[in-house]
Amino acid sequence: MANFDLTSLAVKMICPNNTVQVDDTDLPSVLVYIPAFRNSDVLTGGNDSTHPAFIVNGQQIAGFWYGKYQAHVYNAVAYSLPGEDPTASINFDDARARCEAKGHGWHLSTNAEWAAIALWCKKNGFMPKGNNNFGKDTSESNYKAIPTTYCTDEANRGKIAHVATGTGPVTWSHDGTLSGVWDMNGNVWEWQGGIRFVWGELQILPNNNAADPDNPQNATSQLWKAINANDGSLVEPENKTTDGSPKLTGETIRLDYVESAWQFTTNVQSSVDESRGCAFGKVKAAESVCEAAQVLLRALALLPDKEAEEADYSGDYFWLNNRQAERCVYRGGDWNYGAGAGVFCLGGDSSRGGVGTDIGFRPAYIPEVIG
Repeated sequence: MANFDLTSLAVKMICPNNTVQVDDTDLPSVLVYIPAFRNSDVLTGGNDSTHPAFIVNGQQIAGFWYGKYQAHVYNAVAYSLPGEDPTASINFDDARARCEAKGHGWHLSTNAEWAAIALWCKKNGFMPKGNNNFGKDTSESNYKAIPTTYCTDEANRGKIAHVATGTGPVTWSHDGTLSGVWDMNGNVWEWQGGIRFVWGELQILPNNNAADPDNPQNATSQLWKAINANDGSLVEPENKTTDGSPKLTGETIRLDYVESAWQFTTNVQSSVDESRGCAFGKVKAAESVCEAAQVLLRALALLPDKEAEEADYSGDYFWLNNRQAERCVYRGGDWNYGAGAGVFCLGGDSSRGGVGTDIGFRPAYIPEVIG
């Protein structure tokens, strides 16, 4: 333990907001501290409420610790370590279990946490780059990272796929410094807790309650809430995973595909059962969605900022299938996603059991409020 204490001290000397945290396996993970802020600190026209990522089970927290690196699994436990091949081909529930196996306070990254970092990046004028073009960023020609796996499909055989965590240039850090969170743009998609779509209806766990492993996120959990479009309150969902007949019109917020772009609304017209996408900057909210609900959507990095231009999101892409009973969410893009990858990039076209060499995850840590 003394050696880990010295290691943590050394890390803090170089990166003051980083720590090396030992889990129940007595093995370390490197974490970045994200201090709390209000919606108005990162959103144009945002209210003064604390951002959802910093409220767990009704208790406000000072901040959360986020995995500096995408997860690598050893002996069924996830670790955030540099120079590792990010673990992929893992489904949503297994990713959660690998994080929670670390012990008290550990959990799968939640969408609220990811959104907090993404909004901070945009507000501070830094959209991180990453491995979205076979080992490098599509906008960078000279910088590369250390390859760990290669493509096996016929079209791209032999090209770089995964790169080792944290081995890219400093532009791949969320804040452009050595202290930042690495690889949130590309490399592998990352599963996010606390969010899903059921027949296009957005469902979340309130605030950052998904950070508590005691709050179930299984398909039939009673903790899933929808958003009332009239006042922004959280209400019982109108669509259930056990109900085979989707309710496409109601008072809760759903996604519809309108004029080649996703729109948050209450009335789904599209009947196409396939994954479709648009630039994140084109995602809109219909007039039926009140301002309070729109603020929540923006806080969760699901809707562009009020005065943002499409170009402000660097081409990040929003991908979804709204005609399936349950679709979980991953974010960030992968090694072959090009300009569509980034901190506002979202994939909502996979079931919780979906796996792929392009889908990984990341652990996070909140010690003070998780029992």
